[in-house]
Amino acid sequence: MNSQWRADNQVQLLINGEDYFPSVFAAIDCAREEILLETFIIFEDKVGRQLQQLLIGAARRGVRVQMLVDGYGTADLSHDYLQALSDAGVRLQAFDPRPRRLGMRTNLFRRLHRKILVIDGEVGFVGGINYSADHLADFGPMAKQDYAVQVRGPIVADLRQATLALLAESATLQRRSRHWWQRALPLDADSDQASMVLCIRDNQDHPNDIERHYLKALTAARERITIANAYFFPGYRLLRTLRDAARRGVKVTLVLQGMPDMPLVRLCSRLLYNYLLRDGVRIFEYCERPLHGKVALIDRHWSTVGSSNLDPLSLSLNLEANLIIRDESLNERLHEHLQDLCVHRCKPVCRQRVMRGYWWRAPLIFLTFHFIRHFPAMAGWLPAHVPRLKPLLHARQPAEKTT
Repeated sequence: MNSQWRADNQVQLLINGEDYFPSVFAAIDCAREEILLETFIIFEDKVGRQLQQLLIGAARRGVRVQMLVDGYGTADLSHDYLQALSDAGVRLQAFDPRPRRLGMRTNLFRRLHRKILVIDGEVGFVGGINYSADHLADFGPMAKQDYAVQVRGPIVADLRQATLALLAESATLQRRSRHWWQRALPLDADSDQASMVLCIRDNQDHPNDIERHYLKALTAARERITIANAYFFPGYRLLRTLRDAARRGVKVTLVLQGMPDMPLVRLCSRLLYNYLLRDGVRIFEYCERPLHGKVALIDRHWSTVGSSNLDPLSLSLNLEANLIIRDESLNERLHEHLQDLCVHRCKPVCRQRVMRGYWWRAPLIFLTFHFIRHFPAMAGWLPAHVPRLKPLLHARQPAEKTT
């Protein structure tokens, strides 16, 4: 774990698109120098169109705008949408775009799943929320429940450097003053003294960093563990560590999908229920709408918010980014929110229900668990390539726009 802890950061928890999009769009609208945006998905809906117009406006007033999207998650933007951004001077790049075969997308694995936004090196956003209207309640029953944080302080320099490193441009863009954060305007923050570390997962230098942070915190837990995760299918060590925590008296609570956007994912999670319930882990299924969150809290200071699920894709294949946060105020706000979900919007899972028909499902559970857990290694047997960045459209240079 090579990342460093940064002290004295401001942090604000953002719940769902109703919190996230106004904060993000206001920051983009105020940008003066630089916008760095990474995301898995942009849809050409009301959220995607508003993002497009704000980025165009920023580029036209001289802000350097760079967008990095995933070649699988953001594969369906129209040429007109992209051309309008490019014409304004926005630099657009896709992570590992691949051609379709028989109308099907082929780049299923090793995705850019991170969601990071950095404005002027002063304010940053990290979480699990994509730029799509399905993160807003008015989308309907399938609107997603999700989380992000807005931060200011020393941690923003690490967010900026992480994006620049992926863009391979850190040597060509000017570094900001060491103490720039002292000039930043304050947030309407949950805390202004949070310690944080940016934890990324990639397929080269940091393949296990997020999982190792989880394991270290879970092993040290003494009072409470609450994990809210959209796609929950962790490996042996994480499962065993959760069971061990429950056995020594830690109150372990999992908030998982009860109304899934991907039914197969919930089926996989349910295969683990008996293993966890029999040692005292409490499981709640969130049934109001699809749960898309990737958050957790441990005891009264440790929290994480980011893009990483606890499943084979996030822990073994995708590029992910989480903030690990030590702060009592943020931890308590997240705890109160998740407790409210458990009490008012979830169904508790009892072992009696799980055990019905367990005798014939046990062999299926065993085979499925071992297949899915070893799937990333099996995927590595397939013909591989080095994921690459590719311009979606070549942005026009200022000189060209005047001719």
